[in-house]
Amino acid sequence: MSAAISAAFDSGNIRVAGQEEDRFDLEIVADHLSDFYQWFHFRLTGAAGRPVTLRILNAGESAYPDGWPGYSACVSSDRDAWTRVPTDYADGILTIRHTPETDNVWFAYFAPYSMERHHDLVATIAGLPGVAYESLGRTLDGQEMDYLRIGDGPLQIWLYARQHPGETMAEWWMEGALERLTDEHDPVARALRDKATFHIVPNMNPDGSRRGHLRTNAAGVNLNREWHEPSPERSPEVLHVRAKMDETGVDFAMDVHGDEAIPYVFIAGFEGIPNWTDRQGALYHRFRDTLARRSPDFQTARGYQAAEPGKANLSMSTNQLANRFGAVAMTLEMPFKDNEDLPDAVHGWSPERSIQLARDCLGTLYEMIDDLKR
Repeated sequence: MSAAISAAFDSGNIRVAGQEEDRFDLEIVADHLSDFYQWFHFRLTGAAGRPVTLRILNAGESAYPDGWPGYSACVSSDRDAWTRVPTDYADGILTIRHTPETDNVWFAYFAPYSMERHHDLVATIAGLPGVAYESLGRTLDGQEMDYLRIGDGPLQIWLYARQHPGETMAEWWMEGALERLTDEHDPVARALRDKATFHIVPNMNPDGSRRGHLRTNAAGVNLNREWHEPSPERSPEVLHVRAKMDETGVDFAMDVHGDEAIPYVFIAGFEGIPNWTDRQGALYHRFRDTLARRSPDFQTARGYQAAEPGKANLSMSTNQLANRFGAVAMTLEMPFKDNEDLPDAVHGWSPERSIQLARDCLGTLYEMIDDLKR
């Protein structure tokens, strides 16, 4: 059987540029109407027991070429368990080497979170006691903007993920958060539901997710640069979600992401917003430091450089929400590479670690939730 590669499926992305027996030359396809690309997801068939070489020729011109050194690709034969395989980067080419045990194997930039799994998650959680579902509107491709409300306490907590669709670890995190928040036997979840109302958007960018994009929606727009002035033509996803936030108010917000280049877990805040208050800053730092105490996977020494006073970019959601509502807002970043503070040679950063981090974030929130009251 001759080996073949395909990507015509939910979140698939690759183009075959050439093949010589079991060596493939590949190219990642750019997001529609955009120059961004880095996400790949494809299927290899017919190569059981044979060493295969996969060369991504345009890796050097990708959105974040600094993300390739030290990176290992993800592989699965059942689309459930994902491990890392030997991967090298040199002269702008990413080379993946693998000898598959079966004639069906999938490769991805990170373990995918398909729109089908998203629908399964929403259906499961929406059917549980105490959970309310609403579609906030539709995307440019006509998909629903799924929203879940949990709890009935006075504090308004917003959790939203995957503005950048290729950052699939963000929705794995969401799965962990939703599972804990709806666990009737979890005392932390019970207390959180009593003290707060949780507003959750598990996937901010369904169109980009299904299309196999890295960073943009169906119009080629980076949603995390639209929060100052979203529009139905460019960014209906942000428009719908921000309108709901205006309706509910926001006391605490977490925007969940993945970072291509930095091999650590960290959060970014809202330094530099015009309406900054010391109270907001103190609560943000308390959350950060408490999470570092609770989770060995989290650290505070490395991350993004903070904006100078008055220089915050209000088109980004964390800055916009902190400035607009006086909220304690933050961006959580997880790595595509492994976490160098606690490496795992087999799995690297993984769906399971993303899920566990969500549980630790909710535990951290519980420790400080009473102080969020104004």
